[in-house]
Amino acid sequence: MTTIDFAGSFLTFRIDTNAKPPQTASHKPPYTLNNARIQIECRLKVTEKATQQVQSFVLGANCKTERVGVARDIWTEPNADFIPIFSDDGFLNLKTYAQAGEGVELYPPGSGTQSERQSGLIADAFDDVRIDVVETEGTHLETQSDIVQATLNNTRLNAVTTIENDRYEASIEYPVRTMNANERDNIYQTDTGPVLFPDLTCEPDDMLTQLELAFTAFNVREWIEVLVRVPTRINDDVDVYHFSKSLRLDVTNDVIALH
Repeated sequence: MTTIDFAGSFLTFRIDTNAKPPQTASHKPPYTLNNARIQIECRLKVTEKATQQVQSFVLGANCKTERVGVARDIWTEPNADFIPIFSDDGFLNLKTYAQAGEGVELYPPGSGTQSERQSGLIADAFDDVRIDVVETEGTHLETQSDIVQATLNNTRLNAVTTIENDRYEASIEYPVRTMNANERDNIYQTDTGPVLFPDLTCEPDDMLTQLELAFTAFNVREWIEVLVRVPTRINDDVDVYHFSKSLRLDVTNDVIALH
């Protein structure tokens, strides 16, 4: 079978201000051109059963807001975690500041406020976007013992979690970054993320903008527990984004060893 080689898979977005005005910048870019290559951390495919329409989404690695190529003061103030998500034709940029609800002004001045969840069409905001998903051969690990032994052998592992309801089937594929293994009792348990977590109650056109981030843990094939990133109250006046919403779901989990 084939599986994703996440170490070799990247999304690259190109911003050329000579070609079109910036729509996602919070400062004046030091140069007119930048290609940002970001490693892919997860791929989500959602199929609407009645129409067989398939939507594909990729999650980029977490980075920080920055000025590229400057002599000093690289980090923007206030600084934010920046996580890009792309579909075939759309984007969702997640920016997380010290408090939930913060935002900054878009560049150029007068363009409005950049929200924590800026979304739009790729064609409007970027000169080009490449999504390069590299596949490699893999073996489905059938038993608890197989998974434990592969873990102890330092074999690279992916997981595929499939969630279904009456309307949709969602397949989440991601690398297993942390795995617990107990060879005495043949117990394993993942603890990994973030991954893309879909809202399978929304309409297909809203699927991208309703995506959330989550960490996942499972130790059997039939269920999973996820911690979803949501605004979380820490005192009477302040909310922060934190992985704090715990859900247990009936799913199908597969563990794949990369060759």
